[in-house]
Amino acid sequence: MANSSRRDFFKTAAAAGLGGTAAVQASAAEFPSGPFWNNVPDPELSKQELPNFKFELEKSKGREDGGSFGKEATVQQLPVSTGIAGVSMKLEPGVARELHWHATAAEWAFVMEGRCRTTVINPAGKSETNDFETGDVWYFPRGYGHSIQCLGNQPCHFILIFDNGYFSEFGTFSITDWIGHAPKDLLSKSLGLPAAAFDSFPKSEVYFVHGDPPPEEPVLPHQGHLATPRNTHKYRLLEQEPNSSFAGGREWLVSQAEFPISTTVTGVVLELEPNGMREFHWHPNADEWQYVMSGSIGITIFGANGRFATETLNKGDVGYIPQGYGHSIENVGEEKARILIAFNTGEYQAIDLSEWIAGNPDYLLAAHFNQKLGVVEKFPTQDVFIAPR
Repeated sequence: MANSSRRDFFKTAAAAGLGGTAAVQASAAEFPSGPFWNNVPDPELSKQELPNFKFELEKSKGREDGGSFGKEATVQQLPVSTGIAGVSMKLEPGVARELHWHATAAEWAFVMEGRCRTTVINPAGKSETNDFETGDVWYFPRGYGHSIQCLGNQPCHFILIFDNGYFSEFGTFSITDWIGHAPKDLLSKSLGLPAAAFDSFPKSEVYFVHGDPPPEEPVLPHQGHLATPRNTHKYRLLEQEPNSSFAGGREWLVSQAEFPISTTVTGVVLELEPNGMREFHWHPNADEWQYVMSGSIGITIFGANGRFATETLNKGDVGYIPQGYGHSIENVGEEKARILIAFNTGEYQAIDLSEWIAGNPDYLLAAHFNQKLGVVEKFPTQDVFIAPR
C-alpha cells in the first residue's frame, strides 16, 4: 500500500468505517511517512499542470424539493478538494433538513440570509436548541445527530462546510432512512410501540421534511427538560468587530480559540475593497475552501516547479487551495467583494510573503534576488496582509 495515494487510502479507510483519528492512525501503520499523509503524492497535484480549483456551485443542479435545495461541491465535482466539501442549502418556510448525522465529517455552517433553528445531541445525551440569523455560525462534531429548520415566513440560505472532501460519497445517516428499513420487531423493542405502528412511517429517506413553521420560541425537547452541553454549538461571527482592518479590506475570523467546540474548522469572512488584495501567503496546516458571497475575485495559486495558475471566481463560485500552496485573493470587480473561507483545522495558521521577507536580513535577500541593497531595503518591514487598492 506504500505506493497508494492518500486519496485512495482515505476513501478505503472511510468505507471501512475509519474516520478522523482512526484513519490517521491506520495511515501511520501503513505509510512510512506516518501521520503526515500529505507526504504521499496526490495524483491531482502531481501533474505537470495545476488542477482545476474552481467550481460554479450555485449554477449546479443539486437536490431540489420545491423551493428548497441542496447543492454540493465534493471531490465528485471538484476532484482537487480532498480535504473539504461544501453545500449550499436553502430551506423554504415550514421545511426542515431532517434529523441526521455524518459519520465521516464534522459540519461547520454560515447563515447567508434568513433565520433557522438547529437541534443537536452529543454522545453524553446532552442536547441544545439554537436560533440563527444572518452572519451566525454553527459547528457539529463528527457523528452528532442534528436537524435544521427554517424559522419565520422567509426562506433561509446557509453554506455548510465539511472537514472531509469525500463526505457525500459515504452518505448522510438520516432518521427516516434508518427507521424505514429497520425490522419492525426491533423498532418495537427499542421505541416501545407496537410493531404495526411503524407501517405508516416513511419507507425511505425524507431529507426535506415539510410541516408547519416552528414556534418562534424554542420548546422543550421530548424528554421534557434541558440538558445543555458545556460548549455551545453557536457563534455570532458578524456580530463581532473585524479582527483585522486595513485600507484594502477587513477580516472576521473564528477559530477554536473563539469557538471552543469547533476543533476541526476555522472560518473567515474576508471583505475586500475594489482592487484590494489578500497578499501572497500560504497555510502550513490546512486546506482552504472559498465561497464567493458577493463580487468577483481573482485567485492565483503557486504549486512549486514553476506551476502557477489564475482564475476568476464570481458570486456563488467555490475555490480550493491545497494545504501549503501559495496563493492570493484580489477583488477584480468594481464593488466590495465578500468571501466565505474555511480551513480544515481549529488552529488558524498563515505565513504571508511580506512577513517572510521582512524576517530575513537584507544581504540575504539581495543575494537571492540579485539586487542591490537599495532595492531590497524598500520591501515592507512588517506584514501587509491586505494590500490597499
